[in-house]
Amino acid sequence: MSYSVSNFDGLGIAPTILTLLDKLKFMVPTPIQHKAIPIGIEGKDLVGIAQTGTGKTLAFTIPMLQNLAKGPGGALVVVPTRELAMQVNETVKKIAPAFGMKSTVLIGGAPIFPQISSLKKGREIVIATPGRLIDHVERGTVHLKEYRILILDEADRMFDMGFAPQVTQIIKGTPREKQVMLFS
Repeated sequence: MSYSVSNFDGLGIAPTILTLLDKLKFMVPTPIQHKAIPIGIEGKDLVGIAQTGTGKTLAFTIPMLQNLAKGPGGALVVVPTRELAMQVNETVKKIAPAFGMKSTVLIGGAPIFPQISSLKKGREIVIATPGRLIDHVERGTVHLKEYRILILDEADRMFDMGFAPQVTQIIKGTPREKQVMLFS
């Protein structure tokens, strides 16, 4: 089957986001976006596999924000590295304000007290590396049961880097009824 999509219409994306995508000059969805966005918007679990640089972040950010807008609860985006956490946050910050949502980044190697302060202000989206997220859970500054969407980005790399115990702990700590999007 050949891939041919001319724009983001017809993927179930809210008009608010479509307008924003247009302003941000995102005109044509990549194959991973075309396949993942409708499934994610439906609230279904999904596994997305695509090369680096193919727009995976937008493929989970759009459904995540659209689903968070439907009701209470937050989203956790777990990534293997500080650099990826910052990149994901840059994408999220381009769209989240349209919904009145805020994100915070929890990464090791950065001072923890500004992170705690940010969490106390209330953030719908937490983007974190596994070790620092567990640190916050143990301090009681993050309560995993509050997150109804869990995204594991670069999941294969997290396991390659030895984060399996932390990722397992995170998954077990989140609610049973949640949406899981795993990208690799």
